[in-house]
Amino acid sequence: MKIAQIAPLTESVPPQRYGGSERIVAYLTEELMAQGHEVTLFASGDSRTRAELVSCADIALRHDSKVKDIYPYHLVMLEKVQQRAKEFDILHFHTDYLHFPLVRELGIPAVTTVHGRLDLPDLKGLYYEFADLAFVSISDDQRRPLSALNWVSTIYHGLPRDLLGFNPRPSGGYLAFLGRISPEKRPDRAIEIAARADLPLKIAAKIDRVDQAYWDEIVAPMVQAHPNVEFIGEITEREKGDLLGNAAGSCSR
Repeated sequence: MKIAQIAPLTESVPPQRYGGSERIVAYLTEELMAQGHEVTLFASGDSRTRAELVSCADIALRHDSKVKDIYPYHLVMLEKVQQRAKEFDILHFHTDYLHFPLVRELGIPAVTTVHGRLDLPDLKGLYYEFADLAFVSISDDQRRPLSALNWVSTIYHGLPRDLLGFNPRPSGGYLAFLGRISPEKRPDRAIEIAARADLPLKIAAKIDRVDQAYWDEIVAPMVQAHPNVEFIGEITEREKGDLLGNAAGSCSR
């Protein structure tokens, strides 16, 4: 099959450090290529893939200090998808909802994997306006707020088998939090658990601009108040193996 994978432009595919949706797009793209499909990846120009790469921004937008508004870049990407849409058997979108009107007009088989939460009140009217489109959830529970959408499948995020090696004797004696600093990820709860368990906590996470106030007002004071809590920041894929493999317990968000 000829498949188009359309990724967010916030991070490269795969991401250099933090990245959720883009990392899954990378795994999926490479596996489809390994199975013999012809894949075209619409993503940032610093992405690394065996598929044909259509660059829609020079570098991942979060790492480009000149970028103030991400939406113009994503609209250019959707225009590039539209120009080439007839080349593909199916379009697979990972770009939230920006492409919904385009999918309707193209009339080409398309599916949207919903990577984020659906319980935000602003989303209900939008998604139900486009309820006829084909959606894939990443868990059954994710569907609950918008259960009447055209859900075609639940496909859980997977990892390559050789990505993280098993460590039968973790040596760190600490707890680990890996992910993103944001209210829905609850790093504050991780700090509370570590404090009550009297165990050190290492937090490896990024802080988006939209979450800076949450960090400044809630999480940073908690980190400062607990000497056993260490904020590491973003880490590489190789560093994740060591962090998680040597932890007594971990939460990856």
